[in-house]
Amino acid sequence: MASFSALGIQPSYIKSIKELGILHPTEIQEKALPVLLKSNTDFIGLAQTGTGKTAAFGLPILHHINTNSTHIQALILSPTRELVQQIKKQLFKFTKYNDTKIFVEAVFGGEKIDKQVHNLKRTTHVVVATPGRLIDLIERGDIDVSHVKTIVLDEADEMLSMGFKQDLNHILKFTSKSDRNTWLFSATMPEEIQKIIKTYMDANAPRVEINRSSLVNENIRHQFVKTTLKQKVSDIITFIEKREAQRGIIFCRTKAGAQNLANQLSEEGFSAAALEGDMQQKERDKVMRAFKNKSLQYLVSTDVSARGIDVRGLDFIIHHQLPEQLEYYTHRSGRTARAGKTGISLAFILPSELEKIHQIQKELKIKFTQVTV
Repeated sequence: MASFSALGIQPSYIKSIKELGILHPTEIQEKALPVLLKSNTDFIGLAQTGTGKTAAFGLPILHHINTNSTHIQALILSPTRELVQQIKKQLFKFTKYNDTKIFVEAVFGGEKIDKQVHNLKRTTHVVVATPGRLIDLIERGDIDVSHVKTIVLDEADEMLSMGFKQDLNHILKFTSKSDRNTWLFSATMPEEIQKIIKTYMDANAPRVEINRSSLVNENIRHQFVKTTLKQKVSDIITFIEKREAQRGIIFCRTKAGAQNLANQLSEEGFSAAALEGDMQQKERDKVMRAFKNKSLQYLVSTDVSARGIDVRGLDFIIHHQLPEQLEYYTHRSGRTARAGKTGISLAFILPSELEKIHQIQKELKIKFTQVTV
């Protein structure tokens, strides 16, 4: 395994990432860093959530910034407010021991645009953004992206599945110029992503794929429990009761389902709260804060609301219902077993859904075990 120093990372960054507990490069970092640090190129990185992608693209971006310039030189696009804030925080921590200051701003929906416009008037080298808010700022003339040298599409498949296709096309067209590099990171490679690559990226762009044979993190144990509609909630309660201090996310297909289940668990005395799309941003932030600081033990969430949640040390994921789309299973499961740890992804299924389990096994090349609670 190569060291960060051998991969070309400067000593000041090595010092700061070491302080963050990042001692050895992950596979995506080992393969991406030498390319992104040394070459002026487009890049495609296929890797699951939780494999260290932020450092894989973040460190090269910081290395390339010219601090003598006050212009925005890099754009990082990410699907959710939570992810955008997380990336900004990570980049800030990476620069702790730098001699010259690199300024990073985050822009996202759900916060007053005027405040973000005010922040952008200061020197800004890197902007981390959700696509919708970035377009608002571009159309208002409140952001200058004419000097951008690198655009990163982080969690590209998630951005598309959340309906940002037009926004991404708009941004890529707007910033398109011959000397600009696009770095695309994605867990899956649906047709729409292939179209973006074909339209906006160099046909010879280096491509790095992690765990080619395994679409899902191999540290996850995939299990299912056969149950009935009537019995399902009490089976979930039995499961979490046995796991006392362990923490996890329970996924529901609908907003109403998430609220109902969270209420039922709360009534039974569990520390649980819902996260779903109809909630006010203030309320979402409050729930996420509580979950991250461990004062909340269980999060009951819809698929879209859980995008971008990066909480370390989650022991399990529960599927109250299996997701409609296959890639959602990948995204859900990827919330556990992060940073080299192990975890459980447990589906509570009706007998009629057994076929769906076989389909997921086949498509994602994973093995389910039937268990009882």
